[in-house]
Amino acid sequence: MRSIILNRLEDLFYFHQWLAKTNFGRGSTLKKIAIYGKGGIGKSTTTSNLSAAFSKEGYKVVQIGCDPKSDSTKNLMGGKGIPTVLEQIKAKGDDLKVEDIVFTGFGGVLCIEAGGPTPGVGCAGRGIITAFEKLEELQFFEKYQPDVVLYDVLGDVVCGGFAMPIRGGYAQDV
Repeated sequence: MRSIILNRLEDLFYFHQWLAKTNFGRGSTLKKIAIYGKGGIGKSTTTSNLSAAFSKEGYKVVQIGCDPKSDSTKNLMGGKGIPTVLEQIKAKGDDLKVEDIVFTGFGGVLCIEAGGPTPGVGCAGRGIITAFEKLEELQFFEKYQPDVVLYDVLGDVVCGGFAMPIRGGYAQDV
């Protein structure tokens, strides 16, 4: 456990150095980054730490969880889960507003969970596509105008929907 913590601290140290050198995002366009990885390797923790670090540097940050478990933003939300885009579409239908699916977490990070079906019941990739389409329809990016968007994507599933952040042009970097 100690080595995992030290590795995370080292990652954050190098991240901060990189930010300082690159003048990342200052006066430039929106930066969209997809973080892929096998389930259980600390991807959501790392993504949340990056979101927190970007917010502490003064960036307006959005973290979008793209995993049916819908737990990507729990660290930013004080351990609490948030309603997913798919749950809210089902509950509110045409009355859905962007405020129903965007929640403010640690450091002002805007948190969104795409959601998905119960494993073995439906297509989780389709859930991601539906969530992204709904964010566009509700003009999320125009309304909130973030500097940085981090997509936390389950990467050990062979499914076209999980490729959506890259294939659909939503993310610029992996």
